[in-house]
Amino acid sequence: MKKVILLSLLSISFSIAFSQSKFSKHELSINGFRNPSIGAEYRYRHISVHAGYYPTNFESGVTTEFIRTGLTYWFLPVGKKENPSSFYGSLSYARGMSKEYKNQNAGMAEAGFRWMVYKGINLRIGVAALKAEGKDVKINPTPGISYSFFF
Repeated sequence: MKKVILLSLLSISFSIAFSQSKFSKHELSINGFRNPSIGAEYRYRHISVHAGYYPTNFESGVTTEFIRTGLTYWFLPVGKKENPSSFYGSLSYARGMSKEYKNQNAGMAEAGFRWMVYKGINLRIGVAALKAEGKDVKINPTPGISYSFFF
């Protein structure tokens, strides 16, 4: 009985969270800083695709560069705005362009939150894990700033 009550409460909580706001049908974002990359992103409802240039610093003062493309899943919209803030999870392919990753393939997994600041301006903060063959997993923060067009 306790499990039924707990599942009911969780179900109600998720229903409230999702009913507060809905994602727009289409969104095109121009990403000006690292998250998900300096490039473009297109979202259809809960799924987006992105591609661009991704610089990162695994150690202070040393920038490693990648070309990055992938998919993002958007969930748990927050608030009642027309274009809500929300959480996201992303999987990406990255191709190294410099340093010890030059011409290497890598996979990235990322999770974070996007805050819709004002109209189309949004800020992201996330944490990404990057893995390339023969290299240790690298974890680093992924801040970002973008402008989104909704249609």
